Order: sequence, then C-alpha cells, then structure tokens
Amino acid sequence: MKKISELLDAAAGGALPVVRGIDDSRLDGPTPCAQYDVRALVSHLTQVVVNFTALAFRQDVEFGEAPDAVTGDWRDRFGEQTAALVEAWARPGAEDGTAGSMGFPARTVGHMVLGDLTVHVWDLARATGQEFVPDPDVVNELAPAMAAMAPKAREAKMFGEPFPVPEGASPFVRVLALTGRDPGWQPPLG
Repeated sequence: MKKISELLDAAAGGALPVVRGIDDSRLDGPTPCAQYDVRALVSHLTQVVVNFTALAFRQDVEFGEAPDAVTGDWRDRFGEQTAALVEAWARPGAEDGTAGSMGFPARTVGHMVLGDLTVHVWDLARATGQEFVPDPDVVNELAPAMAAMAPKAREAKMFGEPFPVPEGASPFVRVLALTGRDPGWQPPLG
C-alpha cells in the first residue's frame, strides 16, 4: 500500500500543469462543479490544500467561504502549497490515529484531499480546455475510498447523485460519475 504522501505527490504533479495552464481569460468560466466558476474553484482547491496540510499536523481548520486565492503569483503559490501538503503527509505518524474535528481516521482524511486534488483538477482542466490524465495509482487508491465515502458525502451535499456511465467505463470515469459529475461535460461554446 502506497503512503498518502506518495499519492499526493503524484496528484500534485498532475495538478500543477493544469493550474499553471489556466489562462486569465478563463477565470470567470463555468466548471463541471456547478457551484463554482474557475476562479472560485481555484480558491476552493487552494483552501482545501492549505487546510488539509494543517489537518496532517492535527490542527483545527475552518472550511467557511474560501478567500480569493487568484491574486498575485497564485500559480507558483499553489505549487508551494501542494509541496507543503505532500511534506506534511510524509511526516512520520501523519497517517496514524485520527485527524480533524470529526475524528476521521487520518488515512481517510488523506483520501479526502487526494480526491479533491484529483477530481477538482479534472474540473479545472475540463473547464479550461486542458488535458488531464490522473496517475493510475491515485485512481486505484481513490476508487474504493471514494465509494466508501460516497453515502456520507451525498448526505453532506459534497457529492451529487451518481451519474450513469456505460459498462466498461474507465476507473477514473467511474470515480467522476460517483461524485455526481458528467464525465462528458464540456464548457458551453461561445
């Protein structure tokens, strides 16, 4: 079994080119995550990365409204923040015990940020016309973890109802569909 930090490192490696490839002209565009435009989703993902870094250290976090992260040198800052996330989860004992105010097992908390760092990066790539292929080890780890989280995540309105996908859909397409996303989503033309 791979360590969460190794999987986060792989996910961050796939996320950085997408975040760096977001053109400013696309920041107000829609994403597959209907409650967020591109700017708001970058801000949300940044907040997730920062908060889950703190959770690795067993610190309390606040998940209220995400501050606007798309300021200054935000693309490079996102790289620094994901590097800090990986380092935090690589510390000895980071996966042991529980993390967060809800008392989830630390590895489950690691799966949560791994899911966001993969699924929301797909959202951003799709919204901005970029290619994104997640690391296969990340997808293999996420598929059962997200399936286990799905009922509670739907109750909490974090996931939508599962999107129907054809028999034989790829593991990542199934992960996207599990979260309520249409894997075929495209931004509107024009």
